[in-house]
Amino acid sequence: MDFETVMQELEALGKERTKRIYLSNGAHEPLFGVATGAMKPIAKKIKRNQSLAEELYATGNYDAMYFAGIIADPAEMNESDFDRWMDGAYFYMLSDYVVAVTLSESDIAQNVSDKWIASSDELRMSAGWSCYCWLLGNRKDNEFSEDKISSMLDMVKNSIHNSPERTKSAMNNFLYTVGISYLPLHEKTVETAKEVGIVEVKRENKKSSFLNSYESIQKEIERGKLGFKRKYVRC
Repeated sequence: MDFETVMQELEALGKERTKRIYLSNGAHEPLFGVATGAMKPIAKKIKRNQSLAEELYATGNYDAMYFAGIIADPAEMNESDFDRWMDGAYFYMLSDYVVAVTLSESDIAQNVSDKWIASSDELRMSAGWSCYCWLLGNRKDNEFSEDKISSMLDMVKNSIHNSPERTKSAMNNFLYTVGISYLPLHEKTVETAKEVGIVEVKRENKKSSFLNSYESIQKEIERGKLGFKRKYVRC
């Protein structure tokens, strides 16, 4: 399936209602408004195709960029490729759910994420923390340094309330993910989440969100989800 055919199929799947939802979350034109589930049949036909993914991502069309993440081959991407994708990720649905997800399936995921977290750029920081969420929620605990994750918990505790808005949300999600999916530091995370308390995330033209990772962790424990790992990261 070539570039033109994929763009035509995506356009045909677009819905005005979905488009409005994406626009209200920060997307901008061009976009079609394709529900992510509706992309699966096309993705099954293509499987992985990095050159096509690059063509689609370069369009700046939100739906094409999202689909690029589904068919990308992370093994064929290096650090500069991920940086280039981040340069095009103009809002959190791209940074955290396309670029971070794709990065999480590569061997360089932690190294790149560490650089992004230290970058002081809001969406890069958000993508870095989000990538760790995808990693911790999928890979075995022994693939991570306990000392490193512990120091990241300390970083969250000391800086979350003064971080950029999208970064706050991703850091809060990191607390929740470590608390549920990384058992060696479960108890420390619960204590850290308690200390952090409620995190206010301000949103443009919308009411603030108030996040509470401690409560979220407790709810998942009650549901028997402690130690949960996803089988797959990408759909």
